[in-house]
Order: sequence, then C-alpha cells, then structure tokens
Amino acid sequence: MSLFDTFDPDSEEIIKPVLQRSFSRTDNFPETVIMTFKEQTFDALNRVCPAEQVSTLRGGRAIPVYALGWHGRSIGIVHSLMGGAGTVCLLENVLARGAKKVLVYGNCGVLDKTFAAGCFILPTAAYRDEGTSYHYLPVSDYVDIPSHRRLAEIFGTLGLPFVLGKVWTTDGFYRETRGNMEKRKADGCIAIDMECASVMAAAQFRGAEVYQFLYAEDSLDGGVWDPRTMGAMPDSDHEKYLRVALETASRL
Repeated sequence: MSLFDTFDPDSEEIIKPVLQRSFSRTDNFPETVIMTFKEQTFDALNRVCPAEQVSTLRGGRAIPVYALGWHGRSIGIVHSLMGGAGTVCLLENVLARGAKKVLVYGNCGVLDKTFAAGCFILPTAAYRDEGTSYHYLPVSDYVDIPSHRRLAEIFGTLGLPFVLGKVWTTDGFYRETRGNMEKRKADGCIAIDMECASVMAAAQFRGAEVYQFLYAEDSLDGGVWDPRTMGAMPDSDHEKYLRVALETASRL
C-alpha cells in the first residue's frame, strides 16, 4: 500500500474533533476565522485592534483563539502551525467548533523572480507534493481551488493588485530541489508553499468554505536561493497583511 492508496471514502474516521478531551464548543465562537502562522502577526494584532481570547485549541501547545470586531463583524484569528498536517488538524477543530468561513494566509516563495517580494498571489490550484491531501481526496496531481474567484472579487473591490496561478505545496522545505522546481515551473506553478493543497483538500472533503491568499517573500528562481524579505520583513508589513486579511474576512 502506498500513499496514493490512502483515500478511504467508505468508512468513518476513528477519531473526530468532537471526541477530543480538549474539545469544548464555545457559544461565542466566531463564524469567520483567520488562520496564519507568523508570530509577528499577533504582535501586530495588539496594535491594530483590541481582541479577546474566546477559546483554546491544542496542537502540541495551547493555541488561543482570539475574536475582534471589524466593520461590525466578529472575526476570529488563530495562530496556526507551519505545514499541511498541523494546519489541517487545527482547521478541523475550528470547523467543529462552529466556524463557517475560514481564511488562511501566509508567505510563499516564488518560482518566477519577476514577481516582487510582497505581491499577492491567489492560488487557483495546488500541486499535491505533500501527504495530508491524499487522506481527503482521491489521487490527482492538483487540488483545484474554486474559492479563488470570490477572493479575486474582494481584492478587486479593495483595489489590491494580485496574481492568479497554480502553487506547489510541499512537505519538504529543505528538499525543494532545483530539478523539482524546474518541473513545477514548467507545469505552470508560480509559487511554493506548505499548506495550500492540504487545506483545500480537507475543505472540499468537509464541504467547508475555505479561502487562501499568499504574499511573496523569497525566490527560488535563479542560480542561488534569494531570501529577499524572508526573516527581514518590517513590522509595518506584518500589520499591512493583517489588515488585508481582516478586510477580506469581513467581506466573505
């Protein structure tokens, strides 16, 4: 049996979020939730808008769920984990506790250096170079992401420039080889991330309304890796991307 034989649509899960000891449904759990993994985002949150903790998730540590008001909407925000498997575990718990719409965002690397650091990328499909998606959908090269259309409408309303394109989702951050990068680039991928295929496969399996946008940081396109803004992004940029996420989430 290989990973490609993993999808089992005929029997139920043995463990469900509602069976976990850490699960406790919260009456005021926000219906729209943002998930993002950079710690600096939550420093920015303290500057942008008052927020209160309304729940706690578990992912090897206590993960608080905050809620805040934005344009008259209650928006939740969760400090997610890096990588598809951990992010999907948290997504499952967020959906089980009552979230109806989830917006995932974070940084990515680009496979075309003409995309400047900071540009917004709305994934239209994600190449499945990871493991989690194969537990949620039958075998295919890509997970299609139809929810990008609604994001494109919202970004247009906000006057935000963006690029549409396929992304390459990988589990192996330190095994992004030159050969694989060239294959994915030739196939039309414009960026690489670690969560998109996993998250979107889980969303489709659960029938959940999940969206994702990325912003470009490093570049794999060239003779050597170019970190560009990775690890050196100013606090003002973290705040800017948080505001974009809040404006977007409030319009979903």
